Amino acid sequence: MAEGATLDGFTVRNVGIYDDDEWKRHYASQGEKQPYEHIGAPGVAGIAAVGVTCEIRNNIVHHVGYSGIAILGIEGKKCEPLVENNACYRNMGGGIGSMNGSRATIRRNTCFENFFAGIGHDSASPRVIDNVCYGNVRAGIGISEGSSPEVRGNKCYRNRRAGIGVRTGSGTKPLIEDNDCYENDMAGIGVREKASPTIRKNRCYRNKLAGIGARTGAMPRIIENECYENEQSGIGQMSGTETVLIGNYLHHNKTSGIGFASGKGGKSHVEKNRVIDNALVAVGINPGWTVELVGNELSRKGGLPPIVMVFAGSDVTFKSNVIRGGGVAGIRVAGTVKAEKNQFHGTSLRKVGPPNFAIWGLKGSEVTMTDNQVAGWRHALHSTEGYVSAMGNSVSKFHRAAFVIQKPASDPSVSENKVTTASPADQVCLVDGKPAAADANKLILSD
Repeated sequence: MAEGATLDGFTVRNVGIYDDDEWKRHYASQGEKQPYEHIGAPGVAGIAAVGVTCEIRNNIVHHVGYSGIAILGIEGKKCEPLVENNACYRNMGGGIGSMNGSRATIRRNTCFENFFAGIGHDSASPRVIDNVCYGNVRAGIGISEGSSPEVRGNKCYRNRRAGIGVRTGSGTKPLIEDNDCYENDMAGIGVREKASPTIRKNRCYRNKLAGIGARTGAMPRIIENECYENEQSGIGQMSGTETVLIGNYLHHNKTSGIGFASGKGGKSHVEKNRVIDNALVAVGINPGWTVELVGNELSRKGGLPPIVMVFAGSDVTFKSNVIRGGGVAGIRVAGTVKAEKNQFHGTSLRKVGPPNFAIWGLKGSEVTMTDNQVAGWRHALHSTEGYVSAMGNSVSKFHRAAFVIQKPASDPSVSENKVTTASPADQVCLVDGKPAAADANKLILSD
């Protein structure tokens, strides 16, 4: 393309060598054995815009031995082409590639069945708006190598990897907003290798892994997305990542609403999310994580699993959350939990049978429970062979004892709690089956 030129309505095909056997082989393996190289590696595109501002509209580009449309910035030259309403498919690179500082507008294109991503980025920051990307060997939209594009309003579905994939370095900082990512063979949106995108107001559903997934040192901000009916978590995080999750709506996923997989060095701040009616747990936190949950709604109708599971080797703070359900526990703890000013609403108090505890401390757990409101659970806290501190909590609608502690690992501290009951036989706290000292606890008899 020349500066100021327009290419409108052409078909470009068979530039270079298209290898159908190679395409099929990598499609079958989801691109796992593809060379790990920049999309800016040398090659001959079907249409190339190199260091120019031009228009590429209404073209069909297919069966090219490299990227269908390649946009390449040159230092010192303005490169802001409009790439609009093109169809790019079965190319041996990306459908559209934006590279080396280009700032194109890539709008309303359809990119499918390309050898790499439908639309790929390498050190470029274009505007990628209202495109449709499906059936590509890698991601529908791939973002890497220090790229910071604005990615809005796209539909990415049935790609062999993620709908939108982000990787390679903290300088890769795209804004990914208001996209639909669904029925992809991996995550709806996937982040890895220390990339730090802002992922906001997207809809990620019916993907074969998580709706949004982060791993290998990724640092995403995940804000106000809706993730539902994914085969694994609504939002899933693997070891070593540092995430911020704010205001997301995560529901009806096949495992957890929010999942933290085992590893080392993971950190997350989780605030004001609605995590509702996921098949197993609202939140599952495996070893190796430090997590703070503030102001979330965590609930599930029916089922026996806990609403939240905290495994050994994790350190979790719960503050001002609403935890609602009728499983074996609101929070089941094998690690360390600090719970402050939460509301625990039990929906089906069971006096006998499977456990039904607001907090269930397992062997070796450490539970600090302060200023919480608990109603409708058999016990506000049940701990066996754990460390316990419970102070200033309000408990009602329980069975026999608000706090039950068995074989404590150290002297438990249960003080200044307010327990309301209609039965004078009920106890504030039982330690190894015996009433504990009062310690300024109040047992209030109600009518």
